[in-house]
Amino acid sequence: MKRRTFYTELAYILGLIVLAFSAALMEASDLGVSMIVAPAYLLYLKLSQTFAFFTFGMAEYTLQAALLIVMVMVLGRFRLYYLFSFITAVLYGLLLDGSMAIVALLGVSGMAGRITCFTAGVICCAVGVSLLFHTYIAPEVYELFVKEIAAKYGRNINRVKTAYDCISCLIAVGMSFAFFGLGHFEGVKIGTVLCALVNGTLIGFFSGAFEGKFEFKDATKLRKYFE
Repeated sequence: MKRRTFYTELAYILGLIVLAFSAALMEASDLGVSMIVAPAYLLYLKLSQTFAFFTFGMAEYTLQAALLIVMVMVLGRFRLYYLFSFITAVLYGLLLDGSMAIVALLGVSGMAGRITCFTAGVICCAVGVSLLFHTYIAPEVYELFVKEIAAKYGRNINRVKTAYDCISCLIAVGMSFAFFGLGHFEGVKIGTVLCALVNGTLIGFFSGAFEGKFEFKDATKLRKYFE
């Protein structure tokens, strides 16, 4: 069966939108945010107590700037397109704050509603990440980190993603204890753990599904600026 064309630039735009919406859905469920954004969420909860203007989106690109520095140190090299990942992080942060406002209008309540919201968030998270894995435009620093580390050490990207997610989850637990007291889980809950365990597998599933139905092609000649 002939595969339909899916432009990589569109994958970038849709990936960011879906990923931002997924974070907002999971936050609204109060069952735990994804391990990808958990550290940033904890940073947001802590700093917003003192600085009312500090948003979840701002916490995202602040933390991603720090991760970008760590990635450069681990890889031992710097490429100009790495900076575009920070621009992506800022765009994502703005989309996240917008998504939070939209999801808040849904008025999620009741366990059934919360579980539905969380499940939709997990699925959207995997779809968003898999879309970003199919674009040349610099993804968020989280995804860039996974792609670059997997490439450097010749590892399966889905396995590296799962390992990264689990480490991120542990860091978030440590932050929760440090910020809100030992044994107090804020933002990091059972849903966070479940997401950490299945996200890599789901990303692999959706990536395979996309590749089976679509052929990813560039609509512009901008790829050279991101290599």
